[in-house]
Amino acid sequence: MNDHRDILDLLIVPNMTETRLHKLLARFKEPNAVKRATRSELTEVVGSDMAYRIQQSLAGSAVDRYLKIMDRLSIAIVPYYAVGYPAWLKAMDHFPPVLFIFGQIEPADENALAIVGTRGATVYGKGVAANFAAEFVRAGITVVSGMARGIDTAAHTSALKNGGRTIAVLGCGLDITYPPENRRLMAEIATRGAVISEFVVGTPPLAQNFPKRNRIIAGLSRAIVAIEAKEQSGVMNTVNWAVSQGKDVFAIPGNIYSKTSAGTNRLIKEGATPVTSATEVLESLGLPANRLPRPVREVSLDDQEHVIWEALSAEPVYLDELAERTGRATAGLLKTLLGLEIKGLIRQLPGMMFVKNP
Repeated sequence: MNDHRDILDLLIVPNMTETRLHKLLARFKEPNAVKRATRSELTEVVGSDMAYRIQQSLAGSAVDRYLKIMDRLSIAIVPYYAVGYPAWLKAMDHFPPVLFIFGQIEPADENALAIVGTRGATVYGKGVAANFAAEFVRAGITVVSGMARGIDTAAHTSALKNGGRTIAVLGCGLDITYPPENRRLMAEIATRGAVISEFVVGTPPLAQNFPKRNRIIAGLSRAIVAIEAKEQSGVMNTVNWAVSQGKDVFAIPGNIYSKTSAGTNRLIKEGATPVTSATEVLESLGLPANRLPRPVREVSLDDQEHVIWEALSAEPVYLDELAERTGRATAGLLKTLLGLEIKGLIRQLPGMMFVKNP
C-alpha cells in the first residue's frame, strides 16, 4: 500500500508525463526514493522547474482521496515493475509506467486481438464485430477494444456473450464510465477480463487522452482488426500505433460510397490485409480456430418464414420494401417476422426495419 501511495503521489504532480516518470524511476529505482531525493538530484533528471513542482506537490499531497476511491471501486494500481503488469506491453515504446486495473489481466491474455471501429457504426459493422469477436473467443483469444459506442461495444458484448475474455482500455479514470450507458458492460468486463487505464481516477474523457489510449490497445494485442472507420478517426490512430509496433493490421472491405468504410478501404490500399472472416485472421497469424465448441441450435422454418428469411440480409430492410420483395401483405408479413424474431434469427430496428442476426 505504501508503494501505491508513493506512486500516486508522483502521478498527481502537475505536468508529470510518462517520460518524466520513467526517467525518475530509472534513476531512483523506486517511488519512495524519488520522494526522498533532493532538489538538486531531481533537477539532474527532470530539470529545475519539474523538481520544484514535485517537491511542492508532495508537500501538500491529497493522495488519500484517490486511494479511497480506488478502494471503494476495487481498482488496483500496478506499476510497470510489479508482477501484475502485463509483460508483453513493455515490449512497445512509451509503455505506460502505471496501469489502473478493474478486474484481472492474466498471462493467457497475451494471446489477444484488437477489434476497433467507428462509434457511428452501421448495423452491418456491429454485426461483423460481434461475429469476429465470437469466433476469436472460441479460439481462446482475448478481445481487446476501447469500450466506445459502436464497434467497440459490439465486440466486448459478443466476447462476453460467447464465454470469452475481453479487455477494455479507457481514455479516462476508471471511476468514470464512458460512454455512461456502458456502466453494466464495464462491470461485466471486469468479471471476465479487465478494464484498464493509465489515467488517475477523476481524469475526464478528454479528447487528447484517446490517442494515448490507442497505443495501449495496440500494445496489448498481437494484431488489429479494423471493421469500419472514417478516414480521419481514432481507428486510424490505433492502426498507426500498431504499425509502429510491428503488428499486423487486418481490415474489412466496405461499401466504396460509405463514409464509415472510407478508412478501412484506404488501409487496404495502403497495405492492410483484407479479410472477410475471422478464420482468415486466425489462419494468417497461425492460430487454431474453434478451441471452444460453437453453440449448436437447430431451427426449422416453414415455407413463409423461409421466403422472408431469404429476402433479408445483414443490411436493414424497410417493412414496405420487404413486402414488395416477397409479395406478402403487411399484416401477414408482420406475423411471420415476429416468429423469426422469437426464434432469434432476425432483429427489428427503429423505423420498422428488419435485419438478419449474424
